[in-house]
Amino acid sequence: MSNRTSLLLVIAVVVVLVLSSGGYTVDETQQIIITQFGRPVGEAITEPGLHFKIPFIQVANRFDKRFLEWDGDANQVPTRDRRFIWVDTYARWKIIDPLKFFERLRDELGAQSRLDDILDGETRNAIARHDLVEVVRSTNRPPDEVEVESEEEEAILEQIETGRATIVAEVLESAQERTADLGIELIDFQLKRINYVAEVQQDVFARMIAERNRVAERYRSEGEGEAARIRGEGERDLKRIQSEAYRTAQEMQGEADAEATGVYAEAYNRDASFYAFMKSLETLEATADSDSTLILSTDTELLEYLKKAQ
Repeated sequence: MSNRTSLLLVIAVVVVLVLSSGGYTVDETQQIIITQFGRPVGEAITEPGLHFKIPFIQVANRFDKRFLEWDGDANQVPTRDRRFIWVDTYARWKIIDPLKFFERLRDELGAQSRLDDILDGETRNAIARHDLVEVVRSTNRPPDEVEVESEEEEAILEQIETGRATIVAEVLESAQERTADLGIELIDFQLKRINYVAEVQQDVFARMIAERNRVAERYRSEGEGEAARIRGEGERDLKRIQSEAYRTAQEMQGEADAEATGVYAEAYNRDASFYAFMKSLETLEATADSDSTLILSTDTELLEYLKKAQ
């Protein structure tokens, strides 16, 4: 009885091992190539779910369906006008034919190595066919209005015919042709960074700083000139307003003096002696106060009314 139980247990274990080795699941993000003794068997399996293979003999090789990343190393590349620059690139790709991909590249590591050769080579070839200005600019957007002091600066400001976007498209198209028989598809390619080599980088930065300083100085000069013009107009308007106000005040004062003179003349014509008396009192009030001492001669006109009062 025990021998029979042991046999059943062994059979059960074997069945479980066979089933576990023969069954496999396919995820939605994966595609499978079955190999037998290292060689592909049948077509690629892309439908998600549970699938079966020959246990212990066949192997399921999994490949990703999603977009994959290629990030190239920064390389020193010469342009057509013999300027050395560092170019850093990246791309996106996917496996569209897993069977061909397995036969040609085996795995993603092999694909990354092959893409290094293809994309770096095409990038170098494309940049070597164009001047630096074509690589760094995409449009003919007008630059800042600065004075060009050298032929080198004038060359940088020349109109471009190709532009960076077209160069990137050229690299992508050429690389797609070379990867068409590898079972992969290049989705996108871009220049991530472009920079001068260290030997000329500081000189370029210094020139850029000097150019920006010239622009800033020009703006400051224009601003100071505009400020001087505004201040001049303000002072001119202020003087004009003050002059008009002074003229108006003088006219009003003249009219008032004329009216007062008329009143005085009319009062004098009515009673000359009374007018003289009032003017004498006003004069005394204006020339003396409670703390003043006046010494007058006997024939002073101011004492005329005092003598009459005696």
